[in-house]
Amino acid sequence: MTTFLEVASRKGWAITGPSLLFVLCLVCFSTAVQADETGLITPQDTWERAQEDELLIIDIRTQGEWEETGIPPDAVLVSLYSDWGVPNLDFVVEILEAANGDRNRPIALICAGGVRTAFAADLLRDRGFTQVLDVGEGMLGSGDGPGWIARGLPTEPCSECS
Repeated sequence: MTTFLEVASRKGWAITGPSLLFVLCLVCFSTAVQADETGLITPQDTWERAQEDELLIIDIRTQGEWEETGIPPDAVLVSLYSDWGVPNLDFVVEILEAANGDRNRPIALICAGGVRTAFAADLLRDRGFTQVLDVGEGMLGSGDGPGWIARGLPTEPCSECS
């Protein structure tokens, strides 16, 4: 079994301030999940499969991040937590709604650098979702690769952001 802190440590991310509060809250509201189901997918493969309507892209970053960088075209926006580090306790329900109630629908989660998606993918698998993919490079890049933006993949302004 793996924890968010273990994932963050492997990716070389420091957990401080609001991130630590978020982690502590999630620990209280979720169970441990299996680490051996990585389900990583590259940004390029994600984009190609989304264009073929083979998967749904779900951007789990915050509204501030969406506004700053834009979002993948046609991505569904479901924040894992707010700009202030408050966990979205309806996260799983909102993901299920985005998938039209189908826990078997292929979905690809993207965040800034892959830490949140690694945790969220495991959380969703633990809640019965069967085809969750993790864009480990994220929008900005990580140890898994340069990321969506550096790869030159398309983005669009966040129309849901005010």
